[in-house]
Amino acid sequence: MLSGFKKFLMRGNVLDLAVAVVVGAAFTAIVNSFVKDLINPLIAAIVGKPDFSHLKLNIGSGTLTYGNFLNAVISFLLIAAVIYFLVITPYERITARFATPEETKLRECPECLSEIPKAAVRCRHCTAQVSPMT
Repeated sequence: MLSGFKKFLMRGNVLDLAVAVVVGAAFTAIVNSFVKDLINPLIAAIVGKPDFSHLKLNIGSGTLTYGNFLNAVISFLLIAAVIYFLVITPYERITARFATPEETKLRECPECLSEIPKAAVRCRHCTAQVSPMT
């Protein structure tokens, strides 16, 4: 029973996921510091308030504290932007550079120059007979 559990833990996917969680937590700490120590002071220079957690709206006898939500939205947008520009964009460039081009399943009709499947024997646009390509 324990050997099966050990085998499960030693599979590549579980280890990759564990590493991703640890790196993600460390990355979150870095981005939170980036937001708190660099971006919020810039916002404070423009708007006048670096921290929006004190913003409230009194509705009758209740209080709607929307400042914390505003801080969370700003943090989320900045984290998403950092991940997009520092992780996703470089990853897409690297994978596009090393990807093998897919063979297209379409060809051009010699009569009307529209795209048709390679296996077609008749163009669906101009109804010209064409020889199928394999």
